[in-house]
Amino acid sequence: MGEDEPVSLLVRLAVKRIVEEALEGAVRDILGREYYARRGERQGYRNGYRKGRLATGEGEVRYAVPQVRDADATAIAELRERLSGRTEALEKLAIEMYARGCSTRDIEAIFADEEGRSLLSRTAVSEVTEALWEEYETVATRDLSEVKPLFLFLDGVAEKLQPGARREAVLAAWCITWEGKKVLIHLAPGSKEATECAVEFLEDCTRRGLSSPVLVVTDGAAGLIRAVETCFPAFLRQRCLAHKMRNIAATLPDAARAEVTQAARAAYQAPSPALARVLRDDLVERYQKTYPTAVRCFLEDFEACIAHLACPPSVRKVIRTANLLERLFEEERKRTKTIHSFFGERPVLTLMYASVIRASDSWRGIRIDELELAQLERLREQLIEKHREATKKPKNENSGSAPPPFYSKDRT
Repeated sequence: MGEDEPVSLLVRLAVKRIVEEALEGAVRDILGREYYARRGERQGYRNGYRKGRLATGEGEVRYAVPQVRDADATAIAELRERLSGRTEALEKLAIEMYARGCSTRDIEAIFADEEGRSLLSRTAVSEVTEALWEEYETVATRDLSEVKPLFLFLDGVAEKLQPGARREAVLAAWCITWEGKKVLIHLAPGSKEATECAVEFLEDCTRRGLSSPVLVVTDGAAGLIRAVETCFPAFLRQRCLAHKMRNIAATLPDAARAEVTQAARAAYQAPSPALARVLRDDLVERYQKTYPTAVRCFLEDFEACIAHLACPPSVRKVIRTANLLERLFEEERKRTKTIHSFFGERPVLTLMYASVIRASDSWRGIRIDELELAQLERLREQLIEKHREATKKPKNENSGSAPPPFYSKDRT
């Protein structure tokens, strides 16, 4: 599945259905009867369809325009002109309907003409909402075997999935593939602190064909870390440095915060693991007695904080944090604050998914050259071999051969 296809499923389909239903409603008003009703005494009849096109922020939407004969079709032309000038509102409506099912009153408020007449029927609301939910289920259960993750990023955001209940974590996963593309993998409920929930989340991805990455980025949630180690044992784990630096800064007084965090950042982002450890020891020697809590936080999970240094320098900045998810969740929070009629897990999750999948359409990939890909392939092989040695599993007759590469030198 292409990177932009989920957006097409979640937005373009809804816009198409909304526009077509609005036009069908206009035809019913013109002819004074339903599609299969007899003509009676009124003039005019249906005369097939022609194609219409609508330019939206999600791309071109093609829709069917009903034609009439022997009747005034001015209303159809006026409606098409009105809708073509309100594509942003159409896209917003598509997301809202997908996420929670707008009430008829909500839709009438958005798509009322000067006389207060709604452009959509009650039937259209339920049809579009149901169609989009089916598309969501397709996306959420799609085959992931074609996605070859090089770097996998995991994080979560706390949301109220049930009225009156405590906030629960919704886990999200996205990756950078061996081709340098950024792809949203999954979004589902599950407590970050519960290993069992996080394992279930990752196992769902692997059941759908997701292969093991070279490096996984997480925050410091113990349950999520254990789940990653369980599901992807032959990998590097990178501790999100954005989270880590905030944790260190929180332990320091204002006067020392800039100095100590700068020293910590220099160690975490050193040119090599060896130099990182030298800078680590220097920081400990300088600040251990004065700021022991900060030093303890700095040392915690240190090797995971510098895991990105095993990768080529050009990709380190991209893989040392999970900031992309942070930005997406900020977008999601903006939307949840403006909609107060949540009524369960399904509408909350679907709104979050809709917000994230729309934002993901603007993701730009990264360029990884052939030399860097070869370096990463060697790193992958070393990690697999290291895992074999650690588990002391006997090699079969084929185990000595290298695993098939995840990239091709002839790739486009």
